[in-house]
Amino acid sequence: MTAIPDPGPQRAEQARAALTALRDEVAKAVVGQHETVTGLVVALLCRGHVLMEGVPGVAKTLLVRSVAAALELDSRRVQFTPDLMPGDVTGSQVYDARTARFEFREGPVFTQLLLADEINRTPPKTQAALLEAMEERQVTVDGRPMALPDPFVVAATQNPVEYEGTYPLPEAQLDRFLLKLVVPLPGREDEVGMLARHAAGFDPGDLAAAGVRPVAGPDDLRAARAAVGATRVAPEVLAYIVDLCRATRQSPSLLLGASPRGATALLRTSRAWAWLSGRDYVAPDDVKALAKATLRHRVALRPEAELEGATSDGVLDGVLASVPVPR
Repeated sequence: MTAIPDPGPQRAEQARAALTALRDEVAKAVVGQHETVTGLVVALLCRGHVLMEGVPGVAKTLLVRSVAAALELDSRRVQFTPDLMPGDVTGSQVYDARTARFEFREGPVFTQLLLADEINRTPPKTQAALLEAMEERQVTVDGRPMALPDPFVVAATQNPVEYEGTYPLPEAQLDRFLLKLVVPLPGREDEVGMLARHAAGFDPGDLAAAGVRPVAGPDDLRAARAAVGATRVAPEVLAYIVDLCRATRQSPSLLLGASPRGATALLRTSRAWAWLSGRDYVAPDDVKALAKATLRHRVALRPEAELEGATSDGVLDGVLASVPVPR
């Protein structure tokens, strides 16, 4: 990957201010869900992908569309269904009778922010069609690689309640997601505010009418990524990240702990969080803030622990409490 040139402190501050304003801009369309918005911004800064889990009706789709509008990014949506084919996602060769040749027609994956709605409702073969795109940021057609736009981020949603007709995501694909964000139900005040907007005529399909406007763009993202890459990480913090991941591998409640790839992911997200928080160095609290979102989908509970009511987040809370914090 080509190194991003240093944008300079003034340009980096402008980018941080623009991305900080993003939360307020998205709030014009989506009430609450600030942590989910921040998670999407972290993923964009880290060139990573996001898996969002939440019950239907918590505005996951609207949130992604609002973030794309506020960042002036091209966005497409794919509704994953049992009959969806790989070519419906990546594109396919189509015969053109006028030229008597096959031509490649790009699929919806050729965008900057792809919303993969209900990704666990399609068979593994179609899920696997995204693997190359997510990891290599390209699609191979007849042996020829075709690059995807930059930035390219997959924001996938899945429903934790409806298991009928779903296909669990394989570990290889789960590992491609930088973050797994749990989208909660809104609090009472947020829900009252949401109903008040709808009573006043709010249309979720018309973001322009809601007042959502671009506050940042691809240039801001490039400047921000360079600044995140320059964020300092002390050796003690690096060791802390490793100790956390190694502790998950030794937990009696976990069948599978976080891999070294999980440790590198936690380093990346901690850096982005530290920079968004206004610092040029990573503190242990930054690691703690992103640990569960970065690792919850990279660990697997033992069956007996599940029967006892344990959760991945609960086990990770225990790990965070047990590993000594560097001073």
